[in-house]
Amino acid sequence: MTDSPLIVALDHPDPDAALRCVERLGPAVGRYKVGSVLFTRAGPPLVRSLTTRGLGVFLDLKFHDTPATVAGAVASALDLGVELLTVHASGGAAMIEAARSAVDRAGAGVRLLAVTVLTSLGETELQRIAGPGSRSLAESVQAMARLALGAGAHGLVAAAGEVAALRADVGPEPLLVVPGIRPSWAVSDHGGQVRTATPTEALRAGASHLVVGRAVTQAPDPAAAVRRIQTEIAA
Repeated sequence: MTDSPLIVALDHPDPDAALRCVERLGPAVGRYKVGSVLFTRAGPPLVRSLTTRGLGVFLDLKFHDTPATVAGAVASALDLGVELLTVHASGGAAMIEAARSAVDRAGAGVRLLAVTVLTSLGETELQRIAGPGSRSLAESVQAMARLALGAGAHGLVAAAGEVAALRADVGPEPLLVVPGIRPSWAVSDHGGQVRTATPTEALRAGASHLVVGRAVTQAPDPAAAVRRIQTEIAA
């Protein structure tokens, strides 16, 4: 993996726009996130076009299915040469164990991340999903984090507000990848995410990696935005 904690999310509707962004950013960014929208449109060729350039790929498809199906999906993803990939912690221990077994069989050094609670969900919406009297958001994150790591996940995807408590609970080893990163100078559109933070806030809390999307990809000068974020990270 590259040394920088920055991961730029390729929030683009088509592969040509995504690759133009990659070319524009050049060596300033070493790792990109490919999510379900871009992957559904562009598929494996887009991922291979990144990995063949020597770039790291965070394949964020959030697999959530039966253990056998998820194991097969993970095996297929590993053939693409990705570095990071996601499953939903809510899929359960057996599913995560199957995913980890697929990673270990491939021996590719890929890191399996479990998504705890989506950053688009707040306390009220989570209670609507789980029902009255259910765990709080913080309790749900902690419970799913312990389940996922106990089942073999290498790390977690969680909002910045949960990172400090997670780091205190799980220790220094697991990766903690934080989406919803919004620099203080970025435009106010959060893209549907309600639990956001600045790069400084997330890193101070104990984040391993920061996922930044619109603050870079929709900036008037994406390369300048990346330089500004990297300066904040270095400081």
